Amino acid sequence: MQKLDTRITNEVKDLVQVGQQLNRSVSTSSRGIGGDELAELAMWVTRLGQLIQKLYGEKSQHFASYSRALDNNNFYNLHSNHYEHFTQLFGVAKAIQHDIKQGLVVDFKALVQAEVFADFLDMGEYLLDEGYKDAAAVIIGTVLEDGLRKLSERGGLPLLADSGKPLTIDPLNTQLAKADVYSKLVQKQITSWAHIRNKAAHGEFSEYSMEQVRMMLLFVQNFASEHLA
Repeated sequence: MQKLDTRITNEVKDLVQVGQQLNRSVSTSSRGIGGDELAELAMWVTRLGQLIQKLYGEKSQHFASYSRALDNNNFYNLHSNHYEHFTQLFGVAKAIQHDIKQGLVVDFKALVQAEVFADFLDMGEYLLDEGYKDAAAVIIGTVLEDGLRKLSERGGLPLLADSGKPLTIDPLNTQLAKADVYSKLVQKQITSWAHIRNKAAHGEFSEYSMEQVRMMLLFVQNFASEHLA
């Protein structure tokens, strides 16, 4: 597993520690909790939900367990005879900690980057569907270049030319292929799609078709799924 963001590791550790304290408190309380403890509980529940969404998504088993526990009508009315639903949430927090220790969680930074990558591809697809092939070609090509830059960064490869300027898509593509990040065939495909992006950026709109841009989108989507997920 790639090194997980330290902030996320610390957040999970803190959630488990606070959850343990809250679980101990509610299991021995006959009247329920209130005041500062109730505020701490509400903040803990919010933090846990945000973490699950970021690391696993809303379609995950962890988020399903989280949602089921929150469905309790008297969730915050916790006392020694009514706290099983909180124990379920605490169990989710401990399961996340286990996932991290066992290397089962992807790198958080890479996760966020992949989400941003997908958002811009969605934008490109929307523009294509609306008939704006030229704007779509520029956006999709830019997303591809950004993806190559992220792969280079991940592999410890240069991001800047000797002049100090950021490497463009061609040198990024060349160095990644040389480093065997992907095959020579993929390198040639990237070169081909980069030409379309360059034509769009320079106003040579008649030099490529709507269908070619759509094929370019499919390639970048597949490339992202294989190399950036």
